[in-house]
Amino acid sequence: MKHLFDLRLDAVKAAYQNGSTTPRQLIAALREQAAALNPEFHLFIHLLTTDELEPYLAALDGKTPAELPLYGVPFAIKDNIDLAGIPTTAACPAFAYVPAQSATLVEQLLALGAVPLGKTNLDQFATGLNGTRSPYGECRNSVHPDYPSGGSSAGSSLAVALGLASFALGTDTAGSGRVPAALNNLIGLKASKGLLSTAGVVPACRTLDCVTYFTASAAEASQLLALTAKLDARDAYSRSNPQWNDGSAFGAVRPGFRFGVPKQLEFLGCAESPALFAAALEQLEAMGGEAIEIDFAPFLEAARLLYEGPWVAERYSVAGDLIEAQPDAVLPVIKAVLQQAPGTTAVQLFRAQYRLQALKAICDQIMADLDCVLTPAYPRPVTLAELHAEPVKRNSDLGYYTNFMNMLDYAAVAVPAGSMGNGLPWGVTLFGRAFTDHYLLSLADGLQRQQQLPLTGERALAPSAPSSAARNDRARLVVCGAHLDGLPLNWQLQQRGATLVQATQSSADYRLYALAGGPPYRPGMLRVAEGGVAIAVEVWELPSSELGSFLSGIPAPLGLGKVQLADGQWLSGFICEPYGLQSAEDISHFGGWRAYMQSTQ
Repeated sequence: MKHLFDLRLDAVKAAYQNGSTTPRQLIAALREQAAALNPEFHLFIHLLTTDELEPYLAALDGKTPAELPLYGVPFAIKDNIDLAGIPTTAACPAFAYVPAQSATLVEQLLALGAVPLGKTNLDQFATGLNGTRSPYGECRNSVHPDYPSGGSSAGSSLAVALGLASFALGTDTAGSGRVPAALNNLIGLKASKGLLSTAGVVPACRTLDCVTYFTASAAEASQLLALTAKLDARDAYSRSNPQWNDGSAFGAVRPGFRFGVPKQLEFLGCAESPALFAAALEQLEAMGGEAIEIDFAPFLEAARLLYEGPWVAERYSVAGDLIEAQPDAVLPVIKAVLQQAPGTTAVQLFRAQYRLQALKAICDQIMADLDCVLTPAYPRPVTLAELHAEPVKRNSDLGYYTNFMNMLDYAAVAVPAGSMGNGLPWGVTLFGRAFTDHYLLSLADGLQRQQQLPLTGERALAPSAPSSAARNDRARLVVCGAHLDGLPLNWQLQQRGATLVQATQSSADYRLYALAGGPPYRPGMLRVAEGGVAIAVEVWELPSSELGSFLSGIPAPLGLGKVQLADGQWLSGFICEPYGLQSAEDISHFGGWRAYMQSTQ
């Protein structure tokens, strides 16, 4: 479907700056288009009226795009997220209430200049992955009418896919922000738990819920996350974002990253999905990644705990009173999912928590040496007819690769990865440790640029990558002396969980000196303007959280600065203050500390 407007964040800003449109003009046109599409797609539960929109537009008067990062940017809100003065229904009319205050995340976006277009449809109480479980109508796919939109954030995904919003808010407890993204050719960011505030969100599972962003591109998701990842006093589950995961962590991914691929891949008999997944794997390898086969069984067992274990009782804690008081107010399929909850005991809950913790320890160990894991977003798509015939089973099929994510506290992003023969979008998921969100988005950006798939609105990303390097929760460190592999101080790295990335050389701009004192004996590496040589070094990678304690233990005259490698990279590494060389021996001709030490034996 051809879009009337280019709603990329940068394009909207440019249109306002060059005067080709105004917020009032754009929002009015989008509202008209949304009203025309809603009878077919059922994506909005409440489309804001002209009067309801006016306060948000009036707030922009006298302001400019230079002052507000999201000036006049249209967005949509899943209708389990509060917008002050507008009913929140969670797709259940009997549950509806009118909040006096917007959700924290909505307040943040409004303060940044964004304009809400309306509240979007969802699987009732966010219980579902398909978009058909709503009294406000089924949400069909944006591309193929025989398939669902995916859910539970159905209308939010459609608002972006149909060109009505630059981005949309969804939620994700078991895949609700990733399955609809993959089915509609979108990025679906399920950030680390607690990174985006859930204050003002109707809970599905309070301990697991995440608010999500739907965007056309990974770069836009990164922009939005950087603007709104804030600790929130209103949300007891809010968590601070470490500095290594701020917006500057988004960039071009360095070659040499390692990504896991499940040994137990499941496509549920789909003839096309295996080839699409293989193509995405090859594209990650073309970006410089190394595929590592992993045992996926513990992840899948954790996934089963979400609906087969006592966590269903957490969902029941939200809708249970209504089900008991007004049984007909809740859809039969939702009651069927939740009906096991009242019999759940505290003993069962604790036993399940113990098992989940054991599985997390196993999964975390698998993840420790990986930068991310690649999976299909879903094994195979299911049709609307299949969902009508077997609503629970086919919904479960869609969650095969998603249900474990929040249980195990991982970050994830769904990425478009081609289309099936009938045109239906298909996607993959990249997931990683908590607080590696911008790194995952960097990988997603690289994939989008590799694939050059049309984005929503028939546009594609430019092939050029960001100029800065992507960062994750690991810091790279160049060592040249006693910290080299097998030498006396290497234990200080290994004790902090460091791993050897490569043995290489510095650029030919350094002199190496044997410093006075010892044991342990140490070299000093000094960058010089002329007469330099290449020095043998190693690159180690350690958790960023351990870098501070390592730095504080380095004695003078040594310290950490920036070292240039032979390939031109500048990384943190050992350097020496010039005053420390007064009694030192120049050993540059050995080409490295290891060679020098061997000469002394």
